Amino acid sequence: MKHILLIGSLLLSSLTHQVFAEEQCGKVTIADMNWSSASLIANVDRFILEHGYGCEAELIPGDTMPTSTSMAEKGEPDIAPEIWSNSVKELIEQAVSDKRLIIAGKSLSDGGEEGFWVPQYMVDKDPSLKTIAGVIANVKAFKHPEDPDRGAFYGCPAGWGCQLSAENLFRALKLSDAGFDLIDPGSGAGLAGSIARAYEREKPWFGYYWAPTAVLGKYQMVKVDFGSGVDAEHFRDCTSQAECAEPKITMYPAALVQTVTTSEFANRSASVFEYLGKRSFTNAQMNSLLAWMEDNQADGTIAAEHFLINNQDIWLEWVPADVAAKVNSAIAEL
Repeated sequence: MKHILLIGSLLLSSLTHQVFAEEQCGKVTIADMNWSSASLIANVDRFILEHGYGCEAELIPGDTMPTSTSMAEKGEPDIAPEIWSNSVKELIEQAVSDKRLIIAGKSLSDGGEEGFWVPQYMVDKDPSLKTIAGVIANVKAFKHPEDPDRGAFYGCPAGWGCQLSAENLFRALKLSDAGFDLIDPGSGAGLAGSIARAYEREKPWFGYYWAPTAVLGKYQMVKVDFGSGVDAEHFRDCTSQAECAEPKITMYPAALVQTVTTSEFANRSASVFEYLGKRSFTNAQMNSLLAWMEDNQADGTIAAEHFLINNQDIWLEWVPADVAAKVNSAIAEL
């Protein structure tokens, strides 16, 4: 009887050890991309994986193309928290098809956002300005800084990928015929500065911008409705291309922003993969966080701690209760 009990005890111990071992996250590498929202998410993941799931989490520098390529070809890093998939669409799709990569979920639940915008205070005074027809009808309000007889449209800086789409939509909407001139702001800082200056004086402003960004976290802007809906195929094949002879009016399609992992990692860390599938931010949430980062000159590490301390209502939805308790214990020691 003792012999039987001893064998049973050994079997139970072995089974328990096996299950425990299977639940261990082990070492995990996370791409820390070189822009603020991605770095914030990477640091949130590192903290939760380390303190909530017992992972040995390490951040490594990353960028969209090299990280995606390395994950597909070398299986490293394990996690890319924020991949703008449209820019590496074929690579990601092929790697997923080959079962080398797996899409965990959406980093930004409503996707990356682009559009033509006007300040909220203008729409509050004249609701028609939330439509392109209303903007065109009030072209004289958007005075050009150097030519009072023309309206000003602030485009995407020269050399940026968005320059093509903004200029093609400027043509499609016949904004030049309506009295607008397209202004090159010279840089991202120049474009952001033009919005800030307008807001400080509550002056009219009309132009291109994108989210998530600190600018749209600080300044309440309204995306102008073209009344066209979204033609994603035309946008891909013409609007976003240099050789687009006859661009049509279309709103910007949302950019797919996803969390991607290697298949090997997903298979060995099912509970963490489940967390990554739930971990997602809205643009409004991320805009606000980015604005806080800029105002406080905070890096991804500090911003992640700020988020975890002050936004428990958001991240508690991502993890089970036992993991949440461990994360909260770690937060209390910060």
